[in-house]
Order: sequence, then C-alpha cells, then structure tokens
Amino acid sequence: MKKIILSILLVNLLAACATQKPKETASEPAAAPAATQAADTGTAQAAQTTTAADAAAAAAAAAAAAVPEVRSVYFPFDVDAVQEADRATVQKHGEYLGKNKDVKVRVEGNADERGSTEYNLALGQRRANNVKKMLILSGAAASQIETVSYGEEKPRCTEHNESCWSQNRRADIVYLSK
Repeated sequence: MKKIILSILLVNLLAACATQKPKETASEPAAAPAATQAADTGTAQAAQTTTAADAAAAAAAAAAAAVPEVRSVYFPFDVDAVQEADRATVQKHGEYLGKNKDVKVRVEGNADERGSTEYNLALGQRRANNVKKMLILSGAAASQIETVSYGEEKPRCTEHNESCWSQNRRADIVYLSK
C-alpha cells in the first residue's frame, strides 16, 4: 500500500514539474515622439535627439511613478500580523521592489502609547518584520529591506483616544534615496 501511495505522489510530482508556464507575449514598445518625427521628416538626425540620458530619465520617471502611493499598514491593538485589508498594499510594494532590484526600503514599526517602552519597541519590531516577510513573499529581496522599530516614539497623532491610537499602530514603508 505504501508503494502505491508513494508511486502516485511521485507521478504527480513529476507531472507538476513537467508542465510549462505559458510564455508571456512581448508587446511592441510605443514609438518615441522623436522617432515619429524622424519618420515624418525623413531625416536621420531627428531620430538621434532621444539620447541615452533622456531614455534613462524617462525610465527613472516611469519607475518613480509606479511606486505605490499608500505606504502605511495599520494594525489592531496588540496585534503584529498584517491584516487582510492591508495585504494588497504590501503585495504591491513587494512586486514593485521585485521589479526594481536597486530600490531599497526601510520598514518602520510603530505602536501606540499604551504599554511599556520596551513592549512597544518589541511590538513595533514584530510589525516591521511581518511586513518585511510579506514583501519578500511578494517578490522583494531581503537585501532590499531593512527594519526598525520606533515603538511609541514617532506618533502620527498625539491625542489620547482610540481614533488617534489607531493611527499610531502602523508600519511605514519608507523608500530610501540612493
């Protein structure tokens, strides 16, 4: 009986490994305005107006535009697990980091003012580490991400009520300049 089960598992494993992923179709890049002008005028010199520096600047602008806007992940009281509502945000950042290997981020864990300083520092670190794990699972490299905990030291709101505390229980994804 064990041999039959083991054989079935082995056949399924080999079948799964043998399947090929569908190839992605490459789309033709859009023509640059200078190239279109060169085609219209027939001069080769107009096509050379797009230099390597212009292309690099355009690529950098496109990469910067692709950075997800929402950069904070919020947590319930005394919880360090990323909530379902914020998972898509973290996954978008992970995908972006996966496509841009030269970009680095710092995940800053925070807590509200309730609890001891030591406890809040540890809670902020656990929150930052959990966001880092999800970023890695979404495509980022561990070398792109550093974590730090500020505990209760960097509040967004300083009032003493639940609506304010909920703003302070967060992890911020901060993109670092080169």
